[in-house]
Amino acid sequence: MVLLESEQFLMELTRLFQKCRLSGSVFITLKKCKQLWMKGSAEGFESSDNKCLLRATDWKKKISTVVSSKEVNKFQMAYSNLLRANMDGLKKRDKKSKSKKSKAAQ
Repeated sequence: MVLLESEQFLMELTRLFQKCRLSGSVFITLKKCKQLWMKGSAEGFESSDNKCLLRATDWKKKISTVVSSKEVNKFQMAYSNLLRANMDGLKKRDKKSKSKKSKAAQ
């Protein structure tokens, strides 16, 4: 798994969405990160600073980033714009009418 900076993560996430536009899926997970274990990287870590870990994968490539509480507003705006732009290829669900369900129940 590749740990990226937030801007690099958004660019790679855009590439994943473009690659999986016609067929395939992109899985995104978000979780609260209590402590960050990185090789040789202890600079600027405060125990009171909350962080979020975001991961994205298409089962061939995995990317991740850590967003601190100070950057979360800026990242959230860019992330929501990215999701809005790339979620236009979703299929609409078939809605079954309530009248058919009520007639079947009687």
